[in-house]
Amino acid sequence: MKKQGILNRELAAIFAKLGHTDQVTIADCGLPIPEGVRCIDLSYTIGKPSFTEIVGTVLEDLEVEHAFIASEMESQNTKVYETLHSKLPAITKLPHENFKQLTRKSKVIIRTGEATPYANIVLQSGVIF
Repeated sequence: MKKQGILNRELAAIFAKLGHTDQVTIADCGLPIPEGVRCIDLSYTIGKPSFTEIVGTVLEDLEVEHAFIASEMESQNTKVYETLHSKLPAITKLPHENFKQLTRKSKVIIRTGEATPYANIVLQSGVIF
């Protein structure tokens, strides 16, 4: 049995297969899931698990070189926006419609129970060397 890191066996397997520049989306409970993109739904009630809780856990396990968020987050969800900027050095803001198009490239979308506006992020895998 794993001792640390992501215990969810589906996520652990996907993360182990990621290469440089592959993308993973962490989403609130309202983001549409594109056809053909795998979704692992961690939500169990409104607000749980939270978006920031899952982002923090994923960042402990995954090497991330860049992130993408909806530009609307800055004004519509200031608390989450500020939290992300404290954890990630490189974030690109896109209009929400463009952000939703970007999620089509994700290897997986991790759905949380978050129910606040624009609490979504695409994480781009980096390399550890």
